[in-house]
Amino acid sequence: MERGEFENLPGRGQALEGIDGHHDEDWWLKSKLRRERLSYLPPTLAVRKELEEARAAIAGAQREGVVRRIVGDINARIRDVNRRGAAGPPSTVMPLDEEAVVATWRASRA
Repeated sequence: MERGEFENLPGRGQALEGIDGHHDEDWWLKSKLRRERLSYLPPTLAVRKELEEARAAIAGAQREGVVRRIVGDINARIRDVNRRGAAGPPSTVMPLDEEAVVATWRASRA
């Protein structure tokens, strides 16, 4: 310490995280996710978010082939999550009806 080896360390002068006495076994994982600005959702919740993103992509699609590809991709993901016994809340998401989605997309373009 006298030689100044610890003078310019990151976090100098700041309170230590997690020193409040609450013990969390996954503190290091949560800290890493926060530092890296990452998030983790259980697959059953993540697929809901992916479905919302797919619907937005479908609304902005310019070609029917793109719509069908998006529907195929999200349906494969939904089936995969529904097939597995994933941690988290149960999945209530069902695959999209491709023809109904395409018909709605066509009607919105007319």
